[in-house]
Parts: sequence; structure tokens; C-alpha cells
Amino acid sequence: MSEITPEIKPEIKKTTIGGQALIEGVMMVGPHRTSIAVRKGDGTIYTEELKRGEKETFFEKVPLIRGCIRFWKMLVTGTGALMKSAEISEEGLPEETKEDDKPVKESALDRYFEKHFDVLIVLSAVLGIALSIGLFIFLPRILVELGGKLLPDEYLEKTWVAVVLNLIEGILRLTFFFLYLVFASKIEGIDRVWRYHGAEHKTIACYEAGEPLTVDNIKKYPRFHPRCGTAFMFIVLAISILIYTVAGVFIGEHGMLVNLLIRLVFIFPICGISFEILRFVGRHDRNPVCRAMAKPGLWLQNFTTNEPDGPIIEVAIAAMQAVIPENGEDDVW
Repeated sequence: MSEITPEIKPEIKKTTIGGQALIEGVMMVGPHRTSIAVRKGDGTIYTEELKRGEKETFFEKVPLIRGCIRFWKMLVTGTGALMKSAEISEEGLPEETKEDDKPVKESALDRYFEKHFDVLIVLSAVLGIALSIGLFIFLPRILVELGGKLLPDEYLEKTWVAVVLNLIEGILRLTFFFLYLVFASKIEGIDRVWRYHGAEHKTIACYEAGEPLTVDNIKKYPRFHPRCGTAFMFIVLAISILIYTVAGVFIGEHGMLVNLLIRLVFIFPICGISFEILRFVGRHDRNPVCRAMAKPGLWLQNFTTNEPDGPIIEVAIAAMQAVIPENGEDDVW
């Protein structure tokens, strides 16, 4: 695996611009604009500025609350961009000869979602969150609950046993997340998505260093970035170990359904705290303690990024250039 902290030119600024890999493309989110760039089937690059929602509300500026709101908005925007990129990437591809030319009958549900695409995006985002909660929050707890039934009742009343069970639950959660990344990286075709993810990181790093956004300049920067979504997810899972353990000590252990409900409720403060930690670590990444805190998230990016080639970097440049603010102070982290 690649070295995650190569020697590069010191940063001139830290930008709030972030992004996401798409199907044959990149989405970039700037302080004023959101843009996608997608490589079409005919080789051309399609760019589009996505419609932004209303201005930031009061709560989006309140620490510990803003993280949950911004995470939801980014998830919905990213889901829509991903679905749009899948369609755009196929434009210009040569027509394939089909044995069966009979038209596929469209269902009423298909017609509804064609007219209400925003509803489909929100439902997809909700489904994604539900699956993540089920896999990384509920499943580890259920396994611990089942394992706890093997212990004598008098042991379950002891505080140290509750702490140990919560730590085991946290270890299972981190293990499931790691295995998810490993298996996801083996899916056919995901390699190109990871290359676009790497291009997004490298392009942002080049911009932060104040260099012109050219393919040659961007290539020399690392594909690992401390303010990546992968790093955020690791922080969420790590903080959840602490929060759920403390909650288990003070609230006590209950039946399985109550324990699952407690974990569901605490997702919101965990997300909020994790967002503030990510901001702090990103702002003070020269600090040895913060650098140490960032290393696990950087290491995990070995499984979610790959080195991009020139054409892929060109797509990331197109997306980035569309969101850079006229006033360079507007996107300071």
C-alpha cells in the first residue's frame, strides 16, 4: 500500500470545498456552488451546476447540531449526483445490438419516480442510512446481546461486565466497517470509482497548495486527505464506542429493544460530536496529537481511493474549477 504522508509542498490554505466520487465523474461542493463533471461515453466531459437549497439556517451554524444537518444534506445531494452521473456516463456509447427489441413495460411506480425524482433521491438516502444503522449499529449490539445470554445473571449486573460488553460491541462495529470497505473494494468496476475519489482528493490538495490545477501538478499530491468522508465515518464509529459505553454505565442495561432504541437516539449526538472533531483535527493537522488522530482515517483510504490517470484527473479539475469562489476567503476552512 502507498505511503500516506509523503513530503509535499506545505499548504497555503485549508479549503471547505469537498467532494464525492461518482460514476465516471466527480462532484465538488463549494461555498456557493455545487458542480458535477462526468466523462460521457463519447469521451467528452459534461459539467453541470446542481441546484442549491435555501441559504443556511441558524441550526446549520450551531456546533453539535450542524454536523447532523450537513451530513443529511450531503447524503441527499450525493445520492442524486450519483444517480445522475450513471445516466450521463452512458451518453454517447455505441448502440448495442439487442436480440429482443420489445419495449419494456413501464410500471406505475417507475412513472411516478420519473415525475418525482426528488422523492426517489430522498428514499434512496433514507434506505442507505437504514442499512448502515442496521449493519454497523444494530447488528453488533444484537450479537453482544445474544452472547450476553450465555453469562450468569449476577455477572450482567456488574458495571465492569457492561463496559466489557460495550467495548466488544465497539470492536465488532469497527470490524464490520473494515470488512465492508475491503469487500466493497473487490466489487467489479469499483476500482474506477476509487480512482475518481483519489482524483478528488489530489485536486483539492493541489488547490490548497496554491498551484495551478493541471494534470501534472495534481499527480504529485497524495490521494489521502484528512477531511475525507471515510475519516468522518471512522471517527463516528470510534466516538460511538465511548458514548455507548458511558451510556451503558449511567443508564444501565435493559432489554434488547430498549438498548437498540438507546443506540438509535444517540446516533444524533455522536454524529454532531464527530463532525466537530473532524473540523478540529482538519484545522490543526500540524499538531502531533491531531495528526495521530487522523492516521486511522487516512489509512482506511487505502481501500476507498486509487491513483487516477490523466483523463480522470481532468474530470476532477472540471468539477473543481466550477466551484472555486471569486473571493478566496469564502472557502477558508
